[in-house]
Amino acid sequence: MTEPVTAAKRRVLEILKRLGPTPAAALARHLGLTDVAVRQHLVALEGQGLVQPGPAPASDAPRGRGRPSAVWALTDLADQLFPDRHAELTVGLISATRRALGAKGLEKVVAERGADQLRVYRKTLPPRSASLKKRVEALAMQRSAEGYMAEVRREKGGFLLVEHHCPICDAARTCQGLCASELEVFQKYLGSDVSIERVDHLLSDGDRCAYRIAGKS
Repeated sequence: MTEPVTAAKRRVLEILKRLGPTPAAALARHLGLTDVAVRQHLVALEGQGLVQPGPAPASDAPRGRGRPSAVWALTDLADQLFPDRHAELTVGLISATRRALGAKGLEKVVAERGADQLRVYRKTLPPRSASLKKRVEALAMQRSAEGYMAEVRREKGGFLLVEHHCPICDAARTCQGLCASELEVFQKYLGSDVSIERVDHLLSDGDRCAYRIAGKS
């Protein structure tokens, strides 16, 4: 998405958000525009990756001859244009947990989250018998899938795991135990024969989070 979304196109997106997959003709009626004008907006929005056409549900298909009208729907990319309060909700839940259960209770919740992460990593990522390179690269792929934009750089004697984005940054500022827990999860997955050190940290005025990983001699 490189072009700004105009007010008219924004109205099209908002109607689709409210109605779900909708034919162009129905959108035109809701917006008080001509079919031609709405289709022009839809084509432009499709070019930006914000909407996509699809076949009408079988229950909506006309009984007469002719092809059923296509319906238009929002893409996942379009969701970025609408308010997302997940971060605010997470921060609120952390604060409420701290008040209700105390610091020790919050630590237990964070530890349980870490245990869940570790179970997933051990189940889906290469086992300890695989090379360190393979395990670190697989860990980076997993972290990227979780939203961390991770990459691996080869260094003398080991690797640098770099995370260019932190999708839980607001939560981590509220509860820095989350960062400590993730480092512990990495260590447990990679094994006691591997050293791992955080050498850059977003919450310590770093530009990113980065971890130096190497096998112990």
